[in-house]
Parts: sequence; C-alpha cells; structure tokens
Amino acid sequence: MFALFKSYDQAESELLEALRIAPTYVRAASALGYLYGTLCRYQLAAEQFRLALSLQPGNAVLLFDLGYVLHLQKDYAQAIEAFEQAVRLNPKLDRAWYGMGLALASLGRHEESVQALKRAATLQPMNGYAWYELGMAYHALNSRDKLDEVIAHLNRFDPKMTQHLIRATGKSADSAPAEPRVASADTVARPD
Repeated sequence: MFALFKSYDQAESELLEALRIAPTYVRAASALGYLYGTLCRYQLAAEQFRLALSLQPGNAVLLFDLGYVLHLQKDYAQAIEAFEQAVRLNPKLDRAWYGMGLALASLGRHEESVQALKRAATLQPMNGYAWYELGMAYHALNSRDKLDEVIAHLNRFDPKMTQHLIRATGKSADSAPAEPRVASADTVARPD
C-alpha cells in the first residue's frame, strides 16, 4: 500500500523488515524487486528477483521480471536468458516472448526477434505494442511485404499505433487503409 501511495521509503522499510523477519518470503522479495524497478534502481531490483527465484526457481513470472529489469539495465544477453527460461516454463507467457523480442532486436538479432514477437502477437492478437515491434523487426530486415501485412493487421484494431509504425518505418500514408476496419461508435450507423 505504501508503494501504491508513492511512500517509497516507507514501502522499502516495511519490505526489508518483512524479509528480515521471514527471509524466505517470496512475495516480499518480489515486491521489493518491483519497488526498486519502479525507482529505476535496476541492480537492486535484479538482486531481489534473483533472491525470489532462489526460493521459487520454477516461477516463470519472476523470470520475466528479472529479464525485464536486466533489459532496462541494457544487459540484453542475460535478459534473453531469463526470458528463454520463462517461456520454457510457461510457453503462453506472452510478455516474456515480447521482452525476448525486444532484447534480441536490441542486439541486432532481428530474425530471432521476429520469431519471438510473432509468438507474442499470436498469444495476444490485439497487443498493438507487439505488432508494432514486429513491424519494426520486419523493417530492420527490409521485409517490406511482411511489414505491409503487419500494418494492415494492426490497422484493424489500432489505427493510432498503425500511424506511428508508418511514420517510424518511412512507409507512405497509403500503406494502410484510409479507414480502420473496426467499427467504432462513430462509424456504426445508428437506427432512426
């Protein structure tokens, strides 16, 4: 609750006290990791997630959390390892596939990035961020046809993100349909 109300010093104090009393309390270790991540203290966050993982080694979500803070530290190789372990434990953990795709792209491994991002987009077909990053990976590979497919798909449910992708990749405005294919309250004909 302290962290929720941005009383970060108090939250840290309480979580450290909880771990002093119960050093094997996984939730306190992971909550402290989240807190340190929120405060951009990524090294401390990684240490807490490693502690939590030492207590619960088969926890895919904790592996994702570790990968996330490692990615923020720009330790992409270790982040990829954490994400790979997470998806090995839980192949349906879309955010781990997404994180892996981002980390791979950061290392210039765009073909592998495409595979991870396709997996994330398949698991969450309306995740505009996954589709955007997939489009960027295709752009890095100079795969224009695949980029056009991503733009068309993304435009069906997120025209705003589509426009960001078009601008980021230098595609012309005619790459996407003029109007989104998803009906909104503004485009649906109202009965008289």
